[in-house]
Amino acid sequence: MTFEHHSQPLLHTRGFLLRVLIYLGYATLVVIGFLILGLLGYHFFVGLAWLDAFLNAAMILSGMGPVDPVNSEAGKWFASFYALLSGLVFAVTTGIIISPIIHRVMHRLHLEKNRRDKRP
Repeated sequence: MTFEHHSQPLLHTRGFLLRVLIYLGYATLVVIGFLILGLLGYHFFVGLAWLDAFLNAAMILSGMGPVDPVNSEAGKWFASFYALLSGLVFAVTTGIIISPIIHRVMHRLHLEKNRRDKRP
């Protein structure tokens, strides 16, 4: 779903709320994708059971930190890169979630500026 051009009228409230929900869905898909990546990595590289792998992936992705110690060299490499990418995922999902809100505010300010400029 693309944003309206600055020359177009402001999107109505119902359309805006739908846009926010769609972007929340996009952010949710990104989080689920990286959670699955972490689940698989912790299971295959670290050797944790599925539930423990899910717990560790969720804790790292949420910024809480790992639960189980990592003993293998491959597991340490994976856990290091997964932790670094998790910080990036936080920034990206935050941007995805707030982008329609910021666009609406900027669009409204631009429309108000144009109205003031056109007054006699």
